[in-house]
Amino acid sequence: MSTNESIEFRLQAAQNELLVADMIFHSVGAVMVTDAQAHILRINRAFTDLTGYASADVVGKTPRILRSGHHDDAFYAAMQDTIARTDQWQGEIWDRRKGGGVFPKWMTISAVKDDHGAITHFVATYIDISERKRAEDRIEQLAFYDVLTGLPNRALMQERLKLAIATNADTDHYGALLLADLDRFRTINDALGHTQGDALLQQAGLRLVDCVQGGDMVARIGGDEFAVILADLSGSQEQAAYKAQTTARQMLAVLGRDYQLASSAHLCSASIGVVLFQGKQANAESLLKQAELAMYQAKSDGRNRQHFFDVALERAIIERIQLERELREAIGAGQLVLHYQPQVTVVAGICRIVGAEALVRWAHPLDGLLGPGQFIALAEETGLILPLGAWVLDTACQQLAAWASEPETAGLSLSVNVSAAQFLQDNFVTQVLTSLAHARADPCRLKLELTENLLLNNADAVIATMNELRAYGLRFSLDDFGTGYSSLSYLKRLPLDQLKIDQSFVRDLEVDTNDAAIVRSIIALAHSLDLAVIAEGVETAAQKDFLMHLGCHDFQGYYFSWPLPLADFDRHLSD
Repeated sequence: MSTNESIEFRLQAAQNELLVADMIFHSVGAVMVTDAQAHILRINRAFTDLTGYASADVVGKTPRILRSGHHDDAFYAAMQDTIARTDQWQGEIWDRRKGGGVFPKWMTISAVKDDHGAITHFVATYIDISERKRAEDRIEQLAFYDVLTGLPNRALMQERLKLAIATNADTDHYGALLLADLDRFRTINDALGHTQGDALLQQAGLRLVDCVQGGDMVARIGGDEFAVILADLSGSQEQAAYKAQTTARQMLAVLGRDYQLASSAHLCSASIGVVLFQGKQANAESLLKQAELAMYQAKSDGRNRQHFFDVALERAIIERIQLERELREAIGAGQLVLHYQPQVTVVAGICRIVGAEALVRWAHPLDGLLGPGQFIALAEETGLILPLGAWVLDTACQQLAAWASEPETAGLSLSVNVSAAQFLQDNFVTQVLTSLAHARADPCRLKLELTENLLLNNADAVIATMNELRAYGLRFSLDDFGTGYSSLSYLKRLPLDQLKIDQSFVRDLEVDTNDAAIVRSIIALAHSLDLAVIAEGVETAAQKDFLMHLGCHDFQGYYFSWPLPLADFDRHLSD
């Protein structure tokens, strides 16, 4: 090859390399080339498309024209230090387009050196990461924010609470966690539908946000439950408690206002639990638990109020949880027993046992024999009253069958208390009939004692169930008459056999003219409706005589006998 041919070949190769380099320059994404002093020498079309700047806008200038103000001087100083040490830098940076819009990009800067190691140029490449950032924001929104209300969710609230605890530990200042649960939200949600229920929750969330300041947080942590973190209240516990209480009262006020739902106004109050924290020996889980305990206490106190957590409350709740666990185990472990309190009738001075009331006792392995006052309320609250009530019913039917096999007890009836929750079960009639059938007991000897408050739930359904059972021969007694929901309009519709005078009227019968008047009226009402009447809580001969004078001849109470274990009851019958 001649010298000219060799030169021509090398020129052609160099030209091809330039063409390839130019093609790469215009196809690898946004590129900017500067000299060693950071003056822009060249950009490609992708840079113009990304930023809006043409070559004439930027050549000769420095990349400062792209700065958005999103980063401080320390950020750029750290970038230059990294380039000086490593000849490159990469990372996320927010720049400004020519039109003024700020956007995120991933930038890589590489230093170009000559054969002597001196920097001659810098090459920066850019990738627009706006879509990725939007996706990340969306993921974060789903992970840490409630979809319905837009408020932080439980996960983010817990992180913020941990941060507040740590911060307050350093400053010795108090913060507070407030837990608000909407009262009877489920009733509104069921009545109006989930769409209106969601609208109520959204309105509640907006109202709570108005109750706090910029550094505080409102979160929806599940269902109809909201949490408020008051991060920095005061260095004084008393002042912090006052501020937390003020916020809680404001929350009660705004949550208690009318909600516009389905073109009409609806009320829905809240119960709020409050717990203070200073950071010392505090953790998020414990604070949430304590706030929840305080909130439940607010509900127990009557709803639409606030309650501060205290150690005594926590201890009581822990003991209650332990008792609930033990009661759950007791039902299936044979620890429940029935005692029987005689029901007597007195005619011509002769006292005769005509039946008994079955009263449940708990033979606790450590605490001994517990009366119903120590666990029935807990059973009602936890739903354990259903298996407990079923056990009582089964055992009572078996006892009725056993009595029927002996001539001296065959005529006895047995009264069983039935809770509202138990009676209102859809399959309650089937339960009763199954218990009777398995025991082969006479339905006519079983008397179910109901309370007036049962009528508050659904009087028509109660009456229908009573009529269905009465068709099989069962009898009904209205317990604690006069202390609950008394309505003569319902009373005349109830298929009752007996009214039971509550012991609160019997106790002071001889000295309280009001009690005497009430008892006289109950007895007269029972007679007029052709119902039997029995007085409970009779403890003295004077009470018995007074009741007989008023026309009541059936009794139950300590004057005649305490509730007795089965063996003692049998001996009492033969005395």
